[in-house]
Amino acid sequence: MVYDPRIPAPEACVLGPLLEKWAEKKPDQTAIIFEDGEAWTWAETLALTRRAAKGLQDMGVKGGEHVLSWQPNGREAVLTWFGLDYLGAVYVPINTAYKGSLLQHVVQLSDAKLMVCHAALAPNLNTIDTGALADVIITNGEAGLNGLKVHAPSALLPEGGNVELSTPVEPWETMYIIFTSGTTGPSKAVLSSYIQTYAMTAEANDYLDENDRILVNLPLFHVGGTMFVMAALYNGGSCVIVDSFRTEEFWPTVRRHEITYTCFVGAMTPFLLKAPPSNHDKDHTLRGVVTIPWNEDSLAVGERYGIEMRTAFNMTEISAPIVSGVNPTALGTCGQPREGVEVRVVDENDCEVAPGEVGELIVRTDRPWSMNHGYYKNLEATAAAWRNGWFHTGDGFRYDEDGNFFFVDRIKDAIRRRGENISSFEVESEVTMFPAVAEAAAIPVPSEHSEDEVMVVVSPAPEQEVDPRALFEFLEPRMAHFMLPRYIRIMGGLPKTPTQKIQKNLLRDDGITDDTWDREAHGIKVRRQRLNAGD
Repeated sequence: MVYDPRIPAPEACVLGPLLEKWAEKKPDQTAIIFEDGEAWTWAETLALTRRAAKGLQDMGVKGGEHVLSWQPNGREAVLTWFGLDYLGAVYVPINTAYKGSLLQHVVQLSDAKLMVCHAALAPNLNTIDTGALADVIITNGEAGLNGLKVHAPSALLPEGGNVELSTPVEPWETMYIIFTSGTTGPSKAVLSSYIQTYAMTAEANDYLDENDRILVNLPLFHVGGTMFVMAALYNGGSCVIVDSFRTEEFWPTVRRHEITYTCFVGAMTPFLLKAPPSNHDKDHTLRGVVTIPWNEDSLAVGERYGIEMRTAFNMTEISAPIVSGVNPTALGTCGQPREGVEVRVVDENDCEVAPGEVGELIVRTDRPWSMNHGYYKNLEATAAAWRNGWFHTGDGFRYDEDGNFFFVDRIKDAIRRRGENISSFEVESEVTMFPAVAEAAAIPVPSEHSEDEVMVVVSPAPEQEVDPRALFEFLEPRMAHFMLPRYIRIMGGLPKTPTQKIQKNLLRDDGITDDTWDREAHGIKVRRQRLNAGD
């Protein structure tokens, strides 16, 4: 028995004991529904998990071993994840968009000997050095692989036999390894415990309960997907797992499955807001949403559809340290630090900056294991992130006198123009207010006057066209002169990872393309307003 009262009991946070608890208390209640309509009760979820654990154990998987899962959201992805965690093994999901060198990097870094892989993705393994990988269970079809032993789907879900655990799974053990998005460099493998996931989910979202049915539309190789599946397990509620967010299917899915809660990231909020208004906009069961970022669109969606809107700040490495209440009044805020978390905004020497000044957000908690316990096989990056006993997020933040915290930018994404530091996040927030714009990315491009010029790359909203001059004229009265973009580029869609993060590194590499609109080439000059001392 653990004496430390800060450590949650296994039946509160470890997947196997959680499933056993709910299978005993509410065996016939629905736990998980999939996109094709297949539904599992708690008793069925436990039985299927034990079968998957038995299959993986028969493949030689032991507690603590890393096993790769390369699958889209669905039945087999959940079986792989749950079966591994039931054994005390480590679930290591891979981004389904990876190929070539990115795929090779994560496969080799994982040290996994076994992968469970969707048949449509498997051929990509023939183009890389798969490192220690020896066996692959192919799901959802057939595929041939070079130099790897292929196993049928039945290996994941055998008939009969009992799974045997040599030791119980403890709350501080590694639950999964999630790879960072890799938008600025090679993906890092984040080690996450059961306690971290519990803190990120149950404690940071303590307004959820057993009556909630959560729509999971983010991928299960991303904490945005895994944490909301776990929310159902922690509370004994239920979840609906779909492959991705699709605007035209969102409200029909909510109504069909009586969804009560979900999460919006990136362009989901503006996409829903820009859909044609309807007399049925408030005819649904959705009571609340966590949305990131928090802006005018978030308030407008909440008002139009009659839902409670919250926001937060989170990363794979931490546990949602900053959260808001319902409909916060400070636009741009991420909220305030939740109980048990300490945050600071600091300069390059880890000295705290004054309210209103921009610095790096650093975080620590009062419970062991409630944030990541390092980057696998990357001691240098672990030491750099955890220096001085705080986790360094790499994100620029500011805070106000009321204790509200505001995300400013990824530190590496900041733009400096004519002596002014510009937040790409704030530029993007204004650009997406333009009705014809669906998404925007603000990036620096070289200036002939040294430092940077501001460029925005936008994608149009459905059935809309973006006129660069009209967009600029919309922005001019809304933004400081030094923030106004000189260059505007229009693309059909911005390059993104499947976790919906825009790959700004690719846009920066493209730079000023032939189809980029240049306001100065069109005779538009922007100058600072000069004020008299007595004004």
